[in-house]
Amino acid sequence: MAALRVLIDVHKVLHSASWPRWCYFASYFQYSTVHNPEEKTFEKILIANRGEIACRVIKTCRKMGIKTVAVHSDVDSSAVHVKMADEAVCVGPAPTSKSYLNMDAIMEAIRKTGAQAVHPGYGFLSENKEFARRLAAESVTFIGPDTHAIQAMGDKIESKLLAKNAKVNTIPGFDGVVKDADEAVRIAREIGYPVMIKASAGGGGKGMRIAWDDEETREGFRFSTQEAMSSFGDDRLLIEKFIDNPRHIEIQVLADKHGNALWLNERECSIQRRNQKVVEEAPSTFLDPETRRAMGEQAVALARAVKYSSAGTVEFLVDSKKSFYFLEMNTRLQVEHPITECITGLDLVEEMIRVAKGYSLRHKQIDIPINGWAVECRVYAEDPYKSFGLPSIGRLSQYGEPQHLPGVRVDSGIQEGSDISIYYDPMISKERVTHNIPLLREVITNPRFIKGDITTKFLPEVYPDGFKGHSLTSQERNDLLVITASLCVASQTRSHHFLNNTRVPVAKNEEKSCDLCVFLDGTAHSVVVKKLKDHFSVEVDGTKVNVSSEWNLSSPLMSVSIGGTQKTIQCLSRDAAGNINIQFLGTVYKLQVLTKHAAELSKYMPEKLEEDTSSILRSPMPGTVVAVSVKPGDMVSEGQEICVIEAMKMQNSMTAAKTGKVTSVHCKPGETVGEGDLLVQLE
Repeated sequence: MAALRVLIDVHKVLHSASWPRWCYFASYFQYSTVHNPEEKTFEKILIANRGEIACRVIKTCRKMGIKTVAVHSDVDSSAVHVKMADEAVCVGPAPTSKSYLNMDAIMEAIRKTGAQAVHPGYGFLSENKEFARRLAAESVTFIGPDTHAIQAMGDKIESKLLAKNAKVNTIPGFDGVVKDADEAVRIAREIGYPVMIKASAGGGGKGMRIAWDDEETREGFRFSTQEAMSSFGDDRLLIEKFIDNPRHIEIQVLADKHGNALWLNERECSIQRRNQKVVEEAPSTFLDPETRRAMGEQAVALARAVKYSSAGTVEFLVDSKKSFYFLEMNTRLQVEHPITECITGLDLVEEMIRVAKGYSLRHKQIDIPINGWAVECRVYAEDPYKSFGLPSIGRLSQYGEPQHLPGVRVDSGIQEGSDISIYYDPMISKERVTHNIPLLREVITNPRFIKGDITTKFLPEVYPDGFKGHSLTSQERNDLLVITASLCVASQTRSHHFLNNTRVPVAKNEEKSCDLCVFLDGTAHSVVVKKLKDHFSVEVDGTKVNVSSEWNLSSPLMSVSIGGTQKTIQCLSRDAAGNINIQFLGTVYKLQVLTKHAAELSKYMPEKLEEDTSSILRSPMPGTVVAVSVKPGDMVSEGQEICVIEAMKMQNSMTAAKTGKVTSVHCKPGETVGEGDLLVQLE
């Protein structure tokens, strides 16, 4: 098996302002690139998915010499996965229920193209037993487990009972279906608070709520029911004891149709927001070999108990004493599968295709290595400053993948110009829609993360008041001021010259020294920039440094040398009024650069009054109105729910900021709203 072994420069990765959608870096990066052409599988595979995972499957199919068929909604007609595939078929309009979940349309696409097999990716129909059954009825191979395993593991209630029978550690809780909110409260009291309310058919954090009292149980039951029905078409719920401060660690399994099964080590998935993973690593820095083996053996025992065949993941909650409890089994490829590929050298998509064709596994348990360490960061189209990430939509006007960095792998399904809509998952690559790169960088450079001191409560514990971005040290603040002032002077100097013309310009001779005032976070800083032959000498707060760069404003990234130390920035925008937005150390900072004279005059400019938001409710994100709970004339209390907005498969309750009477309602169920749109007004 050929493998690529690369040592990486971690600092180069961490300080890149152009972070990709998902990144993986490892001390030893290994990934299978060799395929046996004598081993025949399928001639044509249809990928019943979109975006990154569709592109990921297509790459392996190309390596294996297999033709591919992409399906797409009408708004995805120019998507990257459509362009990569050998054939493409439109299966309906944008809403997932009419396209990517439209089994009739996808079955017709299979017949039309003559595809012999279907890879479902993750999400959508990947764990839908009816879809697998319909494929089998038409002699089309489903690249995944059989319908029995999908049904058994897709139902959290049944899977928990099966896990118990297979001697797998399980969480205490109620194993039946919760009928209504009253029964939910009764069960929660019997189990003892806190409890976890979960969608029986759920996955990916959808339909999950933590409840600490009766009121939260009733509210959680309502929202989990709605999200479960919206995401899975199944509103059944179960309730378990909530294990406080656990780690979320999962075991990758791989099994064939001949009784062979392997565990491919673990992935640490504890960094989460709203029960959805943000950063993952393999292996976990917390597990010892004995615990790893015990978890792996239990995961394989469960897979064998349901006669599982394909790649799958058994998820566990692990407490501080390394006791572990079965959470669920995902009968599909996981989003975070590439970090397992990095440390084992296996191509999991290729293994899934081989197993689906009937081949035996090529490896024994003793052959599975842990070769290095890998981490994955999911770049979401979300605003991390709002509840660690509320959806953002828009067009990617700039996009660049840092493939040139050693040890970095990029898995993405977008390109420059791609549109991010409210219809699909928020995971993307970067730029011009709001993204969570600042949060990702802060997480992986946080001392607790570096030490491995993490749990599923990491984000609220580290950022109890919400994420505010990177906190600059005094040195970092000075570096930012120096860079910003130098950038503005360099731009001004360049504008005084005519390209390829030696005649004297109309503009006055450029000044050798500029006295500037740079505003950052409402504070004015005096900065003096002197232009020397090939660099600037910059003085800020009594300290002088030499600054040099190519000052290429058309480049997505800019490397600046400050006193011989390289810094990487991204100039996102600037205007004639001196306003400039710079991404530095992962966070976007808003600055203003003025001459000393202009800064003096700015003191006399009237300040814009901020809007009184206590009497109005605006949408914090683009989405669809699911429910409106008030009408004009109603009295509402502070914290009372007014409406529910859904975006990218997540429902968010909008509440009143104060007690008052509703004077007007500007939205209705089913209506699409944008970020900042007025929803409800109080007197």
